[in-house]
Amino acid sequence: MSWAIVLFNSNEKIPSDLDFDENILKPIMFSTILEKSFVEIISDENHREIKGSDYSIDFFIDKEPTGTKMLNLYGENGLFELIELAKKHKWKVYDTSLDSFIDLDNPKNNGFENHKKYVEQIINRK
Repeated sequence: MSWAIVLFNSNEKIPSDLDFDENILKPIMFSTILEKSFVEIISDENHREIKGSDYSIDFFIDKEPTGTKMLNLYGENGLFELIELAKKHKWKVYDTSLDSFIDLDNPKNNGFENHKKYVEQIINRK
């Protein structure tokens, strides 16, 4: 199962409850930046999968600029790669498993453990 992360492009602080005026978002082509930032990418029509060491990140390409981008991660290392990219582009990273933004300077506090527990709970129900 994937772990959902949302990227935000804004120079302003976004409240953790995600209740904000969307006009603070700056639309960009996230998928173009992602494709130019990683070496190994598998393309299948409008779907992309970034393959890395012990991780993968999948997403759908943008048809127009947007202020947010949802990605699905498989493996914690993918988050750390995205954090470095987020720092470079001044993005904010929202971790749906934590239900909060990640501190890009201290990313050890992230929702990967919550995600693993959730997956184990689903698997053990069968």
